Amino acid sequence: MDFSHTRTRTRAACATHDLCLPRATCGGRQTAVRKAASSTVSLRLGRNGAAPLNKRDFVTPGSMDLSRKLPRDFYLQDTLTVARELLGMHLVHGTGATARIGRIVETEAYQGPQDRAAHSSRGRTARTEVMFGPAGHAYVYFIYGFWHCLNVVTAPEGVPHAVLLRAAEPVSGIAGRTCGPGLLCRAMGIDLRLNGADLCGSVLWIERPPRAPAVRIGHSPRVGVDYAGQWARRPWRFFDRDSAFVSGRGVQRKR
Repeated sequence: MDFSHTRTRTRAACATHDLCLPRATCGGRQTAVRKAASSTVSLRLGRNGAAPLNKRDFVTPGSMDLSRKLPRDFYLQDTLTVARELLGMHLVHGTGATARIGRIVETEAYQGPQDRAAHSSRGRTARTEVMFGPAGHAYVYFIYGFWHCLNVVTAPEGVPHAVLLRAAEPVSGIAGRTCGPGLLCRAMGIDLRLNGADLCGSVLWIERPPRAPAVRIGHSPRVGVDYAGQWARRPWRFFDRDSAFVSGRGVQRKR
């Protein structure tokens, strides 16, 4: 999770790191864009220096069943539980006249400050402030001068835990590849302006799908955290074993 020491790497190096340009070929399923009705929403932004988003850029799709949205209590569970239970859930970004929806198929758990792979292992900073805040908010960071990554803040306030969303299957309104955290954010229009967004709000949220078949969960050590010593070996990466959209299919994994 903490890639600050490698920011000068090229995009090609990023590909071999399996962070943003996974070696696997994403599934090719494309879906129609959903029409949605406009509404006014509010957004809590983090301290990231990004230009603010206009409220008119976001909508709450009128056809959405917002009762499926995950409540705050979901994010207050044990972080490893959240990382597993997010598999199969739908990530929704309401933007413009459409909703971009992806089914989450890969996550990684980070449990700072003890976890040396977590950004929060370096303490409370302007960058990590969101991680120390209330559960159920988005922690978005920017790496390699090109990619954004989306994390879900978990645990009680003051405990800097988060779950990285590494990959998703396109469900609706997504045209680009989503098998990698950077690709996922690019395809879903997620950037630093959404850092600190309330996932219980009406801009960016996670919901239960209308139908939720059981997910066969695989696990492995997290990707690209070899610098974290013993923490690098923790099997805190979780993925849908049956999804073609999981990043780095060539990476050896425990099943």
